[in-house]
Amino acid sequence: MRGSSPIVAPEQKASRQLSTLQRFLQYLKPYKKEVFIALTLVAIGAASQALGPFLIGWSIDNLIVPGNLQGLIMILVVLVAVYIGGILAIRAQIYRVGWIVQNMLAKLRQDIFLKVQSLPISYFDRSEAGDLMSRLLNDVSVIDQTFGRTIAQMLGNFFSLLGIIIAMLAINLRLGILSNLVVPLMIVTTSLFARWARQRFRLTRQTIGNLSTKIEEGISSVREAQAFNRVSLNIAEFDALNAANRDANVNAVAITAAFLPSIDFLNTLATGGVLAYGGYLAVTGAATVGTVTAFLLYVQQFFRPIQILSQFYTQAQSALAAVERIFWLLDEPSQLNDAPDAVEMPAIEGDVRFENVKFGYNPNQLVLKGVNIHAKPGQMIALVGPTGAGKSTIINLILRFYDVSGGAVKIDGVDVRRVTQASLRRQIGIVLQDNILFGGTVAENIAFGRPQATQAEIEAAAQVANLHEFITSLPQGYCTLLGERGASLSQGQRQLISIARAVLVNPRILILDEATSSIDTRTEALVQAAIARLLSGRTSFVIAHRLSTVTQADQVLVVQEGQIVEQGTHTELMAQQGVYANLYSLQLGAATPVG
Repeated sequence: MRGSSPIVAPEQKASRQLSTLQRFLQYLKPYKKEVFIALTLVAIGAASQALGPFLIGWSIDNLIVPGNLQGLIMILVVLVAVYIGGILAIRAQIYRVGWIVQNMLAKLRQDIFLKVQSLPISYFDRSEAGDLMSRLLNDVSVIDQTFGRTIAQMLGNFFSLLGIIIAMLAINLRLGILSNLVVPLMIVTTSLFARWARQRFRLTRQTIGNLSTKIEEGISSVREAQAFNRVSLNIAEFDALNAANRDANVNAVAITAAFLPSIDFLNTLATGGVLAYGGYLAVTGAATVGTVTAFLLYVQQFFRPIQILSQFYTQAQSALAAVERIFWLLDEPSQLNDAPDAVEMPAIEGDVRFENVKFGYNPNQLVLKGVNIHAKPGQMIALVGPTGAGKSTIINLILRFYDVSGGAVKIDGVDVRRVTQASLRRQIGIVLQDNILFGGTVAENIAFGRPQATQAEIEAAAQVANLHEFITSLPQGYCTLLGERGASLSQGQRQLISIARAVLVNPRILILDEATSSIDTRTEALVQAAIARLLSGRTSFVIAHRLSTVTQADQVLVVQEGQIVEQGTHTELMAQQGVYANLYSLQLGAATPVG
């Protein structure tokens, strides 16, 4: 399934997890000073936690037993001051660590978004939008919940545990060693549970990605699902993915549910051991009552941080699984790289050549098989032929969304692989059948390709596109907010905005991909008039199923099975009585096909 995790040998998992953690910690580099301050605050908070039981035990032996009331009051004041200082340090530590982690996550989200924007088109051919959304939102959310909200507590408990161990060993070595005998058992227990949990949490991240994809598909295609009576089938498919996600999470929770009682049992075991052996030492005079009391308090404190650290460790398996998925995305090869010696594309005149071009999305299956095209500056080139013949592929190669497998695409004699992609695409405009509009204003949508355009330039482009009158009739004119994807507009109105967008960019090469196939006849007249103005003086490539729209083309190229099988003007091709003439006659409803 697309978006699933790569299979890794068991012996590689631990190494990969460590590598993932090390890479994630690289995001801390810009915050070294803040990390030092946070760790200092953590140490202060931990010291206050470790000092409390010691003061209580010392007070029993040296103040309560002798009856020193004044000294007891003073030590109580000191104890209160220690705990207040610790509370303030912990509060400051939580804020500081939270600030650091949130900045790390903001940078991680930025890296993901930038990566998505730079991925080659081929990546989206094999990946679902829902899975990408899951990585950007759900996976980062899991990391936030684990590291952003509990890392401060985890650090505090780690240092508290360290301070408690030191204090216990310093006060009474024998009792200290006894209390720490359960630590190896806890380490083994945690390691076993973590190993079981890791794969289960990784599976939960995969299933939520699959579920997100299905939800995104279900929302975007609800009209089609109802029209084709697929509602029941879609629900069944969703239920299966939802059940898989539920089962994966239940299995992960089952591991956590079994882990916590195991830690509680070890806690009880250690407390009983300290009470029995400490009581024996107190009775025989080898230890004081205050020492035993301090140890019982330490044992209670000792297991709380261990329990929290253990919980964090199991939760971290889910977070690291999410981090892994994010890094798999970040490690995807970026868009087609510019050549090391790539130069800026000069001002385009519009001479476009395909020289024996071969290309395949799959290396073993060519889509284009030796295509030769020559478009002179200012010419209109029409691409016609059945779906899947290779028309859109030709367009994609002009824009260099992909690199040719053989031959070359040249503009003004320059191989498009020898210039920077930005300078190439800056001079190419495109109008698609289904144009994407955004939730901003009408003006912002027109200026999508030139955000720095002035209001006057935007309005001038709208006038060329036969759109100005419609826009001024809107409640806020050019400042009217469009709904998501321009849902409040008709298909024709969205198409006119797309044309205005292309006008504003003022491209030297223009690509029209089925630009009038989904609009009514009246709107088509407006669109055709706008397109005629847009085409003037520009080299253009027009993909059209309505052959009546390309009769004025300078060249009509008939594409079949990745090859140009016919080319010429409309008149020339009709005279040949070949494939084009047959298609044209069929579209006009001729009783008997020609050819």
